[in-house]
Amino acid sequence: MLETHTIFDGEQSDAASSHRVTDIKEAVRDRNRVNIYVDDKFYCSLDISQVVDYGIKVGRELSAEDLADLKRASDFGKFYGRALEYVLMRPHSTKEIRDYLKRKTLDKKVRTKNPKTGEYQTKTRQGYDSSLVPLVLERLEQHGYLDDERFARVWAENRHAKKGISNRKLREELAEKGISKDIVDAVLQDGARDEREELRKVIARKANRYADRQKLMQYLVRQGFNYSDVSEELSTFSSEGA
Repeated sequence: MLETHTIFDGEQSDAASSHRVTDIKEAVRDRNRVNIYVDDKFYCSLDISQVVDYGIKVGRELSAEDLADLKRASDFGKFYGRALEYVLMRPHSTKEIRDYLKRKTLDKKVRTKNPKTGEYQTKTRQGYDSSLVPLVLERLEQHGYLDDERFARVWAENRHAKKGISNRKLREELAEKGISKDIVDAVLQDGARDEREELRKVIARKANRYADRQKLMQYLVRQGFNYSDVSEELSTFSSEGA
């Protein structure tokens, strides 16, 4: 977790402090952040809670070390905000979240339009500091957003409810998302999944796409269903269709 502290009061500052907070304004794009002006120039933006944690107010004197702390706090707040948007979109595994954060530390080429000339130019948008990744992950965990077991159960329930899936395929999908074998085993043991029912769902959904029964059978086996189960369910399906 990013450690916060109250920057020393003006009365406690010494002669080495040569910077002063001259203004604090509400950010235009994000009402939950404020812009901090130091020596009459924009310096960084902070979450409102960070302003309180760091004791920032107009007139506060800051050392070079204080300014560096504020800049890192600002970067952390922005990075955590992006991460929060990502995790709230839909459930994600810890691996997915970690991979997302790592991608955000990479520099990115962006094409922008000059409002005066109308010409486009390519600029490099700097990624977030990679040392902030574990701090963001820690904050997400503290707020309950890193829960692989909960993610695995939601994933399994959705796959079961919508399309049907074999246990083997489900294991493969969860493994790709970084879910441990122990968690997958627990989810499959506790769930009320029936392999035959899942197979019937897939057959009903895919039957019209395969005029050749043999190809449909091969597809179902590749999806992880048992060959004898596939053969029996296809025979039943064909009989009912007739």
